[in-house]
Amino acid sequence: MRIVLKSKIFYATITDLKLYYKGSITIDAKIMEMADLKEGEKVEVLNLNNGSRLETYVIKGKKNSGIICLNGPAARLGFRGDKIVILSYGLYTEEELKTYKPKIVELDERNRIKTSNLA
Repeated sequence: MRIVLKSKIFYATITDLKLYYKGSITIDAKIMEMADLKEGEKVEVLNLNNGSRLETYVIKGKKNSGIICLNGPAARLGFRGDKIVILSYGLYTEEELKTYKPKIVELDERNRIKTSNLA
């Protein structure tokens, strides 16, 4: 078995920060659906503006709201307007990898889906 990229959301823009929150990243439910992310799923967040990387879990945000919110301690690692990449990984067998493709979602400046490799 191999750990391989499962989902990638790129060029997401941080819309909000909530320092005194339980923790995690809130993501618009529609974006989660397109990227095949489940609530509570572990993700890695890469901030293109400051180079920070963090691991956290996903909280479902309001559908079609465009929300991307860093919560709890993660809020210290970004600012509103920062561009981020959100990654998740899966465990796959060699057989599964023969036909495997990660879910890739690119967002525009308002966190609307610009491109996706989903049918």
